[in-house]
Amino acid sequence: MLRDLLPMSFTAVPCVSIQRQAKIEEAIGLLIPYLESMADSLIVTGDNNEPIGVVGGREIVEKILANPSRSVFEGEIEKIMSPVVTRISGTSTIRSIIEDWQRTGRAFSILPNALGGFSVISARKMLEVGKISMTDMRISELPKKKIHTFSTNSTINEVINSMLKNKTRKLLLENTNQFVSDRIIIEKIASDLNYLRNTGNFLDLPVTGFGLEYAKVITKDIMVNELASIMFGMQHPYAVFRDQVISPWDICVALLSERMQEYD
Repeated sequence: MLRDLLPMSFTAVPCVSIQRQAKIEEAIGLLIPYLESMADSLIVTGDNNEPIGVVGGREIVEKILANPSRSVFEGEIEKIMSPVVTRISGTSTIRSIIEDWQRTGRAFSILPNALGGFSVISARKMLEVGKISMTDMRISELPKKKIHTFSTNSTINEVINSMLKNKTRKLLLENTNQFVSDRIIIEKIASDLNYLRNTGNFLDLPVTGFGLEYAKVITKDIMVNELASIMFGMQHPYAVFRDQVISPWDICVALLSERMQEYD
């Protein structure tokens, strides 16, 4: 159970919430510090402060793709949120949590905490479970998945469409370990582009001007728990090993294996 594996920290990540009538611009301001580094979504609350929905990078870039203008950020967050809120408890098992995420397509759950509010469990939090696992599984044994890439000539329009089509939040620049993510795009919009106030051709901009970041290059075929420990120490965990990319979600999937079921 979650509380047995992480007795001191399973409620350590606070749930960041926003009211249903808040503007999308306000949501972005809250999301930027938390995307990947703590959790990947905000909880949207109703009139009684109860969770009624979730909004993350996916909802933001979908809306921007449909309406790449300043006006999009003035809309209410309730209009773009997902109404699916996954709730768990300290007695929930790791397997049940991850299987719920597989069904919903979002690695994000909330659970009540001692303060009367909610805490968050995300894929990043599962790295903490992964690093204490006793396993003989090596990273070369992780399920292979297609690496989705972009080129130096790719536009924001092409990148966002590829992310949504392939259900991924990161794309690798071909033949490099550099990547772009929904977080990088959203940060650029909020900071340098001032929420598109003076940008009329946003979707046509080259993505290489958006400050790409570097995935951690792993050269040895280390154990999965070793990689989980490395990624746990990264602000924005993402790794490249030979011909595969590894994200916190891949560690979550590995935790479903019987070879990752013993913990110290």
